[in-house]
Amino acid sequence: MYLSGVRTVRFTIGSIDDLSPEAPAIAECATILHQGGLVAIPTETVYGLAANALNPAAVMRIFEAKGRPAWDPLIVHVSAFEMVPRVAAEFPALAQQLTGRFWPGPLTLLLPKSTQLPNTVTAGRATVAVRMPAHPVARALIAAADLPLAAPSANRFGRISPTTADHVLSELDGRIDAVLDAGPAEVGVESTVLDPLRTPPLLLRPGGVTREQIEAIVGRVELYSPPGPTPRPGALASPGLAARHYAPTARLVLVDGERDALLKAARDYVASEGERGNYVGIMAPDNWIDDTILAAGGIVLFAWGAWSDWAQIGRNLFAGLRYLDKPGVNVILCPLPSAEGMGLALRDRLMRAARTS
Repeated sequence: MYLSGVRTVRFTIGSIDDLSPEAPAIAECATILHQGGLVAIPTETVYGLAANALNPAAVMRIFEAKGRPAWDPLIVHVSAFEMVPRVAAEFPALAQQLTGRFWPGPLTLLLPKSTQLPNTVTAGRATVAVRMPAHPVARALIAAADLPLAAPSANRFGRISPTTADHVLSELDGRIDAVLDAGPAEVGVESTVLDPLRTPPLLLRPGGVTREQIEAIVGRVELYSPPGPTPRPGALASPGLAARHYAPTARLVLVDGERDALLKAARDYVASEGERGNYVGIMAPDNWIDDTILAAGGIVLFAWGAWSDWAQIGRNLFAGLRYLDKPGVNVILCPLPSAEGMGLALRDRLMRAARTS
């Protein structure tokens, strides 16, 4: 059903009060998925590009639509614990302990792969990344289709993750069959990916469930380190580990420090970029940019939110990068959060987005 060159259909959820399988938007999208099509779906983290995880041809269409390399495995989404055995051969006790606390929610676990699952989903690996999203629309659609859904972020590979249906359509209109619009994502940063099969468990990607929250349940957790400065793609242990990812077209410059460091960087870049006729974008925490900087001109600001409110900062991260990534903006300045709590996930996304290769 891949509709290359045909305008993508947009279904809007006006109310979450009726998410029955017979609700028109849910029923239509479930039909598309059964026919091997692609539907961009809302989750609490970001919008995902969903296909029937048990259909190899449908899964391949995800890679085609995104321009995603076949070596990068996909996360599989389920709506209930009863669906896990359809994609995972085992559900170890530690994994069940974690899911009892964090599912539904932004936690993805590596589990031994079921033989029912096509190798295209896991890029040939023996484990599969599984998550139960907290978004009621996502779970309603999975349940209505009665299918586990493979669903990476609904954007071109390596680009800024989408947190609204408009973001999805800006990159994938005509490349996918439908987008299910349920408003902005609440968390705004992708799920945490954890390997509970190791001792101690290995935190592969920080995300919406923090390292501290996991350690409160299972004890010490190790943080993944890539096997070299530029790891071979086939060596990546799970989805979400590509060295350069989440990237705007403009050059992203990270500022490690507080307000004074950002102000100094803003002055320096405004002066150098202004000589070339370029603008400087700034991810600006509340009350950090003063009139003396604005008076110089040549700045595009995004009001990022209160620097101490990491939930708000996370929710606005990708929307802010997209807002600033516009013609004429050559450089985007962004302060780096501390590596604690949600700050660890934000640093991870920003450091990958700022890589040049």
